Formats: sequence, C-alpha cells, structure tokens
Amino acid sequence: MKKSIIALAFIATGLATGTQAKTTALPTLTDTAALELVNEGLQSCHKDGYNVSVAVVDRTGSLKAFGRSELAGPHTVDSAQKKAFTAASMGQPTANLAKLVTDKPFLQGLKDMDSRMLLLGGGMPIKVDGQIVGGIGIGGAPGGHLDQACAEQAIKVALK
Repeated sequence: MKKSIIALAFIATGLATGTQAKTTALPTLTDTAALELVNEGLQSCHKDGYNVSVAVVDRTGSLKAFGRSELAGPHTVDSAQKKAFTAASMGQPTANLAKLVTDKPFLQGLKDMDSRMLLLGGGMPIKVDGQIVGGIGIGGAPGGHLDQACAEQAIKVALK
C-alpha cells in the first residue's frame, strides 16, 4: 500500500511537471507597436511620394493593424496583407522568397501553399529578441524593393 501511494505521488508530480513543460512564454507584438509600424510605414513611403497600404499581422498571420494612403490603389489592400502574412508565416522577407522561387522553379509550389501567401517584395518578418512576433507588408510603391525599404524603415523606427 505504501509503495502505491509513493508511486501515485511520483506520477502526479510528473504529470504536473509535464504540463508546465508543454507551455511557452512568447513575446507578443502589442497593439501600440502594430499601429506605430503602420504609421511609420505610411510616413516612410509618403515622404518618397508613394501611396501605399500597410498591414501588420501577429505571428499567426492574423491582421493586427492596417492603414492605407488616400490615393493608394485598391489592389494594395490585399497585397499588403498577403505580404505581411507571408513574411510572418515563412519567417523571411518576401523578396527572398520571390528570388528563391525564380532561382529554383521546382519550389513554385510555395506560392500555392496558402491562399494568403504572396511572393512579391514588400513583406518583412518582425522579430523581437530573435523570435518572430509578426510581419509587416507594404504594397503600392512602384516596385517591391521600394515597398521593402519602407517596411525596413518602419521596423527600424517603431521597434528601436
């Protein structure tokens, strides 16, 4: 009987410890930071004369904040959100993914993995302490490299 009680106590302790080991504490992008990223992205592109849409998503790809210049084309809404999703999901700039698919055509399937993915420049993962907390996507500048420059500037200023 005494051995059974000791065994049950050991099992209960092991289960409690196992439950704790199966959870994590991950950094999360705040609402304030997401709004700052959108604002900085809009400002960065505006000063260069570009009318864009800016989307910020959390690590799961869910939209956290969004902004659109008055003169941005309607297509920029969807492209900004998809670029942000892709950067957060894949953990790298969308321009890198676009180049990868061009250089290695057998990877073309990447673009079809999820209907929310877009392999064009302008999406950047957002990292805090080396961990991905989200993504930012910008669409509307005359070239993905310009969208990306605005996104990089937004991250630099908003998350300093």
